[in-house]
Amino acid sequence: MIVVKIVTQVKLMPEAEQAAALSATLRTVNDLACWVSEVAFAHGVPREYDLRKHTYPRLKAEGLGAQAAQHTIKKVRDAYTTLRANIRAGNLGKPKSKRRRKAESKPITFRPDAAQPYDDRCLSWQYDQRTVSIWTTEGRLKGVRFVCSANALKVLQQYRKGESDLIERDGVFYLIATCEVVEAETYEPDGFIGVDLGIVDIATASTGYQAAGRALNRYRKRQLALRAKLQKKRTKSAKRRLKERSRREARHVKNTNHIIAKTIVTEAERTSAGISLEELKGIRQRVRLRKPQRVALHSWSFAQLADFIVYKAKRAGVPLVFVDPAYTSQTCAECGHVDKRSRVDQGLFICRGCGVVAHADRNASHNIATRGESVWNAGRESRVPATP
Repeated sequence: MIVVKIVTQVKLMPEAEQAAALSATLRTVNDLACWVSEVAFAHGVPREYDLRKHTYPRLKAEGLGAQAAQHTIKKVRDAYTTLRANIRAGNLGKPKSKRRRKAESKPITFRPDAAQPYDDRCLSWQYDQRTVSIWTTEGRLKGVRFVCSANALKVLQQYRKGESDLIERDGVFYLIATCEVVEAETYEPDGFIGVDLGIVDIATASTGYQAAGRALNRYRKRQLALRAKLQKKRTKSAKRRLKERSRREARHVKNTNHIIAKTIVTEAERTSAGISLEELKGIRQRVRLRKPQRVALHSWSFAQLADFIVYKAKRAGVPLVFVDPAYTSQTCAECGHVDKRSRVDQGLFICRGCGVVAHADRNASHNIATRGESVWNAGRESRVPATP
């Protein structure tokens, strides 16, 4: 049995006294997390068990419950584990770069409203009443109301398992719960749907589906202009507006990617087909674009879209493979002739070999679908034992 982990977010609707207690709790645990981080940094970031010996007594003395203290220590240790992973991966630059030296030269700090993990001993859910009971530094709060969509509530009731994170964002509290969904059994695909990711059209499928790029690109250009205007002002209110607009744009991107992913996966499930996606690793390094196109490439979360397609496909049991996208835009899907001159412009493909005329992204999606089927068949053949 394979499990897919997803997160579900609910919005808390506490009373005034409850909100004050939640806010005070977050500030207390994050202040103490900063102290734990200083201790960890001074001792060379020891193992979690050793770090607990140095910090647990004071955390208890400061009013944290046993579980809250354990989670605070674990949160700090996990933060250093993530930092080391980013350093090893080169995400913070080369060894002598300013960004890396800055990250390595001081303890990790936590914002006053940073997320705090809760387990089932600190947090319990009453789904029928849509309330939670949650630990705070001022005692256990019972009957704290929450709101979410009907689908999110259904997912929580059926699949919630493990920790939930309490966060505060602009005075509003949220719980982000981990849900473990059992992956559906994968069926044998009847062909593959190729998905070409691009700038003008965010996603083009070999079935004919296109995530219309005009409205999305207009939206992105407008957001870029508004950000530039606010950044020039450099006032506190402008910075506050920038933060609000950044979150609004992130929500819009996430919602759009969800819609695109759901459309593609639903079509694949309906036709019993598999999905073939481009391998996105290193896309920003290997794609050569003009400066305006670079801005467009960096302003859309292609990796998020791919992640949404992957997890939705797993939940539905849709077969999915990743393929090398090299030369898919220069190869004719009809005759296989490769010539970079065949890509006349962004939207037009005219094969120099057979003369076929096609939409450039649609042609690329057919090539991705063909490669996906080849990858799937090659993997299937490798799993079949040879006949004696």
